Amino acid sequence: MGAIQNILAVIVVLGLLITFHEFGHFWVARRCGVKVLRFSVGFGKPLWSRFDRHGTEFAVAAIPLGGYVKMLDEREGPVAPEEQHRAFNRKSVWARIAIVIAGPLANFLLALIAYWLLFVAGTSTVVPVIGDVAPGSPAAQAGLTTGQEVVAIQGDRTRSWEDVNLELISRIGLSGTLDVSVRGAQSTEAQVHRVSVDNWLAQQDPPQPLQTLGVTPWRPEMPAVLGQVLEGEAAAQAGLEAGDRIVAIEGAPVEDWLDFVERVRQRPGETLALRVERDGELQDLALTPGSREVEGETVGYIGAGVEPVSWPEEYRREIRYGPLAAVGQSVSRTAEMTVLTLDSIRKMLVGLIAPSNLSGPITIARVAGDTARSGMESFISFMAYLSISLGVLNLLPIPVLDGGHLAYYLIEAVRGRPVSETVQAVGLRIGLALVGTLMVMALYFDLMRL
Repeated sequence: MGAIQNILAVIVVLGLLITFHEFGHFWVARRCGVKVLRFSVGFGKPLWSRFDRHGTEFAVAAIPLGGYVKMLDEREGPVAPEEQHRAFNRKSVWARIAIVIAGPLANFLLALIAYWLLFVAGTSTVVPVIGDVAPGSPAAQAGLTTGQEVVAIQGDRTRSWEDVNLELISRIGLSGTLDVSVRGAQSTEAQVHRVSVDNWLAQQDPPQPLQTLGVTPWRPEMPAVLGQVLEGEAAAQAGLEAGDRIVAIEGAPVEDWLDFVERVRQRPGETLALRVERDGELQDLALTPGSREVEGETVGYIGAGVEPVSWPEEYRREIRYGPLAAVGQSVSRTAEMTVLTLDSIRKMLVGLIAPSNLSGPITIARVAGDTARSGMESFISFMAYLSISLGVLNLLPIPVLDGGHLAYYLIEAVRGRPVSETVQAVGLRIGLALVGTLMVMALYFDLMRL
């Protein structure tokens, strides 16, 4: 069921992003007087199609990993004399630039709309209060302590752990001091603690900012009570049921859920003697955890989840804005995520971020499925960031991408004549090689994560 949900989630996400992207090209092409022959979501044989009154074919194709807008163009085939004025290649260079850039801009617009909806509807988050500080860690050396709320990183405000993570990740490669502003439970003024860092998070795969800092977020006590048991997995085979409380493993008391998880992870394939409490009565069961690879390590896995616990109101935060204020917030968040994406690409090129952090369709499907199961808020936020990533990547000056075509047309605008077809043909081969290599690498790292 999880795999089916992942597939459906990625089809919905990619379908929406691609449709919006291609609609940007389509809408501006129509405004510039270019005849659009086909608007396709997906590649390959059309599963459904229809023609509108302008003669444009709208199609949904079999392979939902892309899409395209095919325009009338004399470089791709003969064009009737009476329709030559509607050919893409006959339009001014500025019209062609507008058509090409419209796709990526549509992705940024979609992200703006998504973030605006989230800010207007309101997002629920957890106040970033420190739960524990690892002895000897950078956080401990800087004087951070349990119970403090992280209110800013390098002067940038943080209202949630998501904000904290984004701010820390955006500083990858930093050497010197990392300013962490915190506020105590009974204090209204923030104090700045300077954390000494050297090549912060460089080459980590994946980056683990909080763990590297030595900070664990505060969370309410989480008893070792099962909230769900997946059918066919080790927990179900052992006879465990939702609502069971794990009392002991091999005679040793279980403190909480995290203690239970850690002990299971350490014993893959070993049969464990469990004592559980069910409906007020104690029972003894035998549990043999399965195993799976996590970051190159074999760990135990039983296919069970914890029973949700409620957060105290003082640790919960609702972020909501009025319709007008939400516009500014959505623009700010879109700009922030765009800069983060561009900076991440730069840092990957200079070696600060490991190439193994590249993600392909498998990871996108998994994250899309996970966020869909987490709720609409997480799903929309993921979709907005993916839309920004798609917009940024398409603007990179690589032939075969929109950014490559844009580069050719900008050169044409400056020189007054188009780039030669020979140069474009060479660029096409280089672009295909680059994009193909990136796709193979991303798929390889996806498979390694499995």
